[in-house]
Amino acid sequence: MSRLQVVSGKGGTGKTTVAAALALALATEGKRTLLVEVEGRQGIAQLFETEALPYEERKIAVASGGGEVFALAIDAERALLDYLQMFYKLGSAGRALKKIGAIDFATTIAPGVRDVLLTGKACEAVRRRDRQGRYVYDYVVMDAPPTGRITRFLNVNDEVAGLARIGPIHNQAQAVMRVLKSPQTAVHLVTLLEEMPVQETADGVAELREADLPVGKVIVNMVRPHLLDEEAVRDASDGRRPEIAQTLARAGFTAADDLVTPLLEQAAEHAQRVGLEREQRRVLTAMDLGAYELPMLSEGVELAGLYRLARELRKQGAGS
Repeated sequence: MSRLQVVSGKGGTGKTTVAAALALALATEGKRTLLVEVEGRQGIAQLFETEALPYEERKIAVASGGGEVFALAIDAERALLDYLQMFYKLGSAGRALKKIGAIDFATTIAPGVRDVLLTGKACEAVRRRDRQGRYVYDYVVMDAPPTGRITRFLNVNDEVAGLARIGPIHNQAQAVMRVLKSPQTAVHLVTLLEEMPVQETADGVAELREADLPVGKVIVNMVRPHLLDEEAVRDASDGRRPEIAQTLARAGFTAADDLVTPLLEQAAEHAQRVGLEREQRRVLTAMDLGAYELPMLSEGVELAGLYRLARELRKQGAGS
């Protein structure tokens, strides 16, 4: 099982929710998971109903079996200060640069620098060991940028290593890419059973493969139940209107004839949706990747819902 689990997806597919549920699923049986946020939206804090995350690793949940979930909202400015101290011993100088705005300038004017810092901090957490030589975290789950820029985000260190041929920047970039392009990493893509998210997922898989980045699973989120089987859908046709009306009348419904038309319309809409979803499933199957499926939560996503999604992921093999 890959120790760095990167979760991406088209906007609106629920990738942050999926990343949080995956962190909970992986933390079962006494394991420790670090859930990393890189986009500065504090989405993780909202999901776990806790205060805004500082730039430090903080325990935010206990999983079934006693496992623990920690979270970290990576701040690019603070990460750059860490980087300057780690490689150049410029702790006080770095703080002075921050005061005059140079740190903010560097991370804003050069998005590539920002991505290097974010990925570098996550990979450092993957590699970190305690005094006994054990990994501090069994898994690191990254709530990553959307599918449209995930390949560029993860591959930026490759470009940096090529530009800086020697020195600590080159070495750091290479160390990060050794993690990101190894079996230690899996990049999961979250989608819905709709045409645009599925197409963006297909494009994302192709880009990741072309960049030699390890593609993990497709995670189909917000799957709605099929309320009617195929036989019931076929029966709900205009040719069966009298029979449907009689059935409703026998069941005690008044004005049964008036109910037939809206029932048939709903059945037709349901059948159309099922057909479109099957078509998108065929597209996903053609990608030759394993898949997880998560149900739509009728009550909305709250803390109890996250634990339910985590159980679903465990049932389907996440963490095993």
